[in-house]
Amino acid sequence: MKRIESPQNSLVKHWKKLVTTRKERDKFNEFLVEGFHLTEEALKEKHLVKGLIVRDGVDIPDGWDTEDLAVYEVSAQVAKEIAETDHPQGIFAHVKQPAHTEEEEKAWRKLLLIDAVQDPGNIGTMIRTAAAAGIDAVVLGKGCADAFNPKTVRSAQGSHFHLPVVKGDLHDWIGRAQAQNIPVYGSALQDATPFYEAQPADEFALVVGNEGSGVDKELLAQTDENLLVPVYGKAESLNVAIATGILLYGLVAKK
Repeated sequence: MKRIESPQNSLVKHWKKLVTTRKERDKFNEFLVEGFHLTEEALKEKHLVKGLIVRDGVDIPDGWDTEDLAVYEVSAQVAKEIAETDHPQGIFAHVKQPAHTEEEEKAWRKLLLIDAVQDPGNIGTMIRTAAAAGIDAVVLGKGCADAFNPKTVRSAQGSHFHLPVVKGDLHDWIGRAQAQNIPVYGSALQDATPFYEAQPADEFALVVGNEGSGVDKELLAQTDENLLVPVYGKAESLNVAIATGILLYGLVAKK
């Protein structure tokens, strides 16, 4: 176990930048997770973990597989420097962003395509919901919040380690799906079918969009069918993450 006491340590500065800047996360293809639950989820994909960071007085739980991992014991001052939450638990994991091959991508048959959703909490909730619904991968299009923003990671509750999340051009991904005869559904309020009338499918791509403006019209023009979630009460609309969950489960549900 290595000990670090100074916030001026170069590794501590790197960890802090992974928390605070997308540029650092993109440059190194790494991110930091915080707390016992997320660290434990990261250890289920141990090959991605570069190291564990433990604050003075915090014990690594029995049963965690930390063999051959770098473990850093840090002062309370260092832990505070790299923490993103108000009440940190004092344990972190320094993690590589998962990478995926072209062959793996070709095997994805159930896709969630996200267009310009800007709130990290919404993105994280959608990733978590997609993982729960058995989706093969999530693709974040232009204008989306960072998949590895600490708020996104916290909202996803470890799903980053069990579900591929990639960035891409949604026009291209729609075209790729249709070339493989995978139906593409958009989410829309006009010229759309109520989601419960759509037939559950073993293969599909669902496109959902921005909190205020919805899915880009050019993307909707590419879809095979557009779906809506009816609003029966006085609310103007549903939160995009909630609507996404309803649509996903409507499409995967076996009747």
